[in-house]
Amino acid sequence: MADAPLTVRLHGEDNVVVARLAIMENTPLPGEGIRTRQRIPAGHKVATRPIEAGEPVRKYDQVIGFAGEAIQPGEHVHVHNVELRDFARDYAIGSAVRPTTMVPEAERAAFEGFVRPNGKVGTRNYIGILSTVNCSASVCKFIQQSLPADAIAAYPSVDGVVALTHSTGCGLADRGDGFDALQRTLWGFARQPNFAGVLMIGLGCEVNQIDFLLEAYGIERGPHFRTMNMQDLGGTRRTVDHALGMIREMLPHAAEARRETVSASELSLALQCGGSDAWSGITANPALGHAADILATHGGTSILAETPEIYGAEHLLTRRAVSPEVAERLIERIRWWEDYTARNGGEMNNNPSPGNKAGGLTTILEKSLGAAAKGGTSNLTGVYKYAEPVTAKGFTFMDSPGYDPASVTGQVASGANLIAFTTGRGSCFGFKPVPSLKLATNSAMYERMADDMDVNCGDILDGNASIESKGREIFELCLKVASGEPSKSEALGVGDHEFIPWQIGAVM
Repeated sequence: MADAPLTVRLHGEDNVVVARLAIMENTPLPGEGIRTRQRIPAGHKVATRPIEAGEPVRKYDQVIGFAGEAIQPGEHVHVHNVELRDFARDYAIGSAVRPTTMVPEAERAAFEGFVRPNGKVGTRNYIGILSTVNCSASVCKFIQQSLPADAIAAYPSVDGVVALTHSTGCGLADRGDGFDALQRTLWGFARQPNFAGVLMIGLGCEVNQIDFLLEAYGIERGPHFRTMNMQDLGGTRRTVDHALGMIREMLPHAAEARRETVSASELSLALQCGGSDAWSGITANPALGHAADILATHGGTSILAETPEIYGAEHLLTRRAVSPEVAERLIERIRWWEDYTARNGGEMNNNPSPGNKAGGLTTILEKSLGAAAKGGTSNLTGVYKYAEPVTAKGFTFMDSPGYDPASVTGQVASGANLIAFTTGRGSCFGFKPVPSLKLATNSAMYERMADDMDVNCGDILDGNASIESKGREIFELCLKVASGEPSKSEALGVGDHEFIPWQIGAVM
């Protein structure tokens, strides 16, 4: 640390470097031939050459914004002198596609998972109580709270009973993007492999009718999937009593599941970031991307999401698309978001958040370039709408908002059975029924919040690890957690309140 440089240069063509720690005014920057003109906060950018007004500001050898005024070498480069403008991006579809060197099946990594009757593999063994509408949310929570602890303790192979509730399901159109997304989400959770059984509860008169969902997706009731409506059962107390009886019947069936050795090809890893800082795109995100690359060679799946947070970096993904159709699906989603934000009086640069900016991120372009690093370097094999089942192997993308809980809800509905979540500011996040690994981007935050963080990626910046070695560490930890080792968020009991389906369209 004492001999480490004051700044990080990410590419020779960049006209900014990043301060590794707070740098005082008039400090010489070794290797750059300049002195700082003012104090530069840790993680923030400093200009290394003159940048004329209107000239692109470059980081990662990519455009992250445009100088709003002339910027001199040594000046702090941030929101006060950088602005976002439209500029052409070369999608170069498929130009970076490369063959993936697959690990032979007999040599692939393995984990201990729960193989379900449909062949899908879970990493946990929960029973889920799922509300179809906000009106049945309280009842679902009452059922979870009323179930005696000893009733679950009698079945050690069952991880628990979790109630997933939300604030929609009525007051929306019975067709269109919003309705379709909600139904895909509920259907995805009804067949989530981390659930041994699901009890779905409605009120009875809502727009989002249970029977509509079952008919649309061909779901059949049975010992592992049951439904009820409060109005049919006579209200709250009777619904709770009836549901408790059903849960008691489902527990022995859930307890029959046993972990068995399965290939890492059965892992579906949700790639997430939240509370990002300037180090996210330098440490944790590329390390997670390397882990995703390793997973791809073992036949597994990774799912990148948060469409507003790849905006401006989508051309780096289209170049890796295995077909024009895959690339066009991604471009179509970008265009949808441009229209969606415009018609709602917003703009794509409403992201980053205040915390992101305090951590050194200036524009959505800069944030996106770092966020896209979670996807590694593998070919982009598929692009999916929110909560659509992900069927392709390798690196995939699912459309979602940048709001972490809503995004993860879609990924889990799409089939993710494990989550890896990078953070620079210290987001506290879990998501039952899927375990979530927390990856810290910097050592200072990791040390402050060690009880919440599973991996410190800050040692890449400290010079004690490489992106490759940290990626391998993350991959190995994914296998351990998938096999039952609790993540930090699970040990803390975090994850009961993050189920948030994306609400699209008018609330009526």
